[in-house]
Amino acid sequence: MKGYLGEFEELVLLTIASLGTDAYGVAIKEHIEKLSNRSISIGALHSTITRLEEKGFLTSWLGEPTQERGGRRKRYFELTQDGKVALIEMKSLRDELWKLSKVNLSVSK
Repeated sequence: MKGYLGEFEELVLLTIASLGTDAYGVAIKEHIEKLSNRSISIGALHSTITRLEEKGFLTSWLGEPTQERGGRRKRYFELTQDGKVALIEMKSLRDELWKLSKVNLSVSK
């Protein structure tokens, strides 16, 4: 893996994968907030996306200008092959750790 993949980076990559062709800044932010029930700043998201692009885990491109955005264009994101590998490796690590932990996670009432 190209460097350590942090928890928030993992959330961002998984969110981009789940959004498919609709993965752009605001959609990513809203999806993470909805599913994780936590508020994130757009600045933190952009910093993380920049870092993931620098690691080679993401690629991006500009969409067409839209009237609803005052002629501005959205930047869309997509996982690279390295990004997919990083997620698979992280999932394998987590699965192995869960398996090895032998923790009883049943909750008594």
